[in-house]
Amino acid sequence: MMLKGTYPLQRFEGLQTPFYYYDTRLLQDTLDAIKAELRDRPSWRMHYAVKANHNPVLLRQIAAAGFGADCVSGGEVQTALDAGFRASDIVFAGVGKADWEIDLGLEKGIGRFNVESSAELRVIAQLAAEKGVVAPVSLRVNPDIGAHTLAGITTGLAENKFGIYHGMVDDVAREALSLPSIRFCGLHFHIGSQILEMPDFAALCNRINELTDRLEKEGIPVSDINVGGGLGIEYEHPNHFPIADFAAYFGTYKRGLRGSRPVHFELGRAIIAPCGTLITRVLYVKEGLAKRFAIVDAGMNDLVRPAMYHAVHRIENLSSDGPELPYDVVGPCCESSDVFGKDVLLNECHRGDIIAIRSAGAYGQSMASQYNCRPLAPAYYSE
Repeated sequence: MMLKGTYPLQRFEGLQTPFYYYDTRLLQDTLDAIKAELRDRPSWRMHYAVKANHNPVLLRQIAAAGFGADCVSGGEVQTALDAGFRASDIVFAGVGKADWEIDLGLEKGIGRFNVESSAELRVIAQLAAEKGVVAPVSLRVNPDIGAHTLAGITTGLAENKFGIYHGMVDDVAREALSLPSIRFCGLHFHIGSQILEMPDFAALCNRINELTDRLEKEGIPVSDINVGGGLGIEYEHPNHFPIADFAAYFGTYKRGLRGSRPVHFELGRAIIAPCGTLITRVLYVKEGLAKRFAIVDAGMNDLVRPAMYHAVHRIENLSSDGPELPYDVVGPCCESSDVFGKDVLLNECHRGDIIAIRSAGAYGQSMASQYNCRPLAPAYYSE
């Protein structure tokens, strides 16, 4: 199924490729779907993960919907503020926060620091004390839970660099409670990305319940929980599933988490990926010895996920109604890994055909580079 009618081909013909095309109507439908799922949980809060895509037009739309922001650098904190997110709705995670980034968060009065080690906790306490302020802190817990996803985007195993091992959280929490410039608020978790198996999130709920019960029996109060993000999308079937399965995702937490404390979420990919498409053009069709190549003008510098993670994106020829033929869709970068897809069935390709690489709204523009001195691709919008 190919929805060529959803793309303004006449407008595309006059634009220099490659570029990112964002369906802002689909983004709004996605934001509305999330709000509908959270309507019966007024204390539950969504923070959009800025690392997925920091495009300012999209950020302003997300901020206008009343969402918070999840940031992993000082640059993202400032970008979120510039886009209209309230400082009190910003949470700041990251295993290696520099002093200037912590200072920025303290000066702007952000809502939460998600702390990943006792060493970091002490630095935040010192910097906050020097400013005469109290830093709101959650401890990021490494729950040692495997997720059914790519190895490069798991974050919740004991071998990963993120968070405090769940068996050590008690001591760090007591230290946080002892520091006058720290306000210990709760616990933060994140087990990985592109997760489609709801039992992975159910396992996280069980770990959270066990840990919060243990801490509160020891007299350590847990005011709120941040479960991170991780919900995946259907990369291979974007036309059939344009919006992620938020009902299953939030339903898992509604059933699995005990207690009535506020819960925070940090979705990125599930919000922004489906609305973005990388539009590129066929430069050459090359017949190899055993392969047929569609060489396009977008490269791994515009969308690195296939090269970095062997990730799959649906690829469509918007210009052709010819018979389907197998192509290796490759870019111009001087790397053998500059491949968007192998043996992809596309309507017969010709020089100049417009190709859509779907579900590129997350980790496309935000991870783009100027490798090979290639210019950064611009963005265009449906409205």
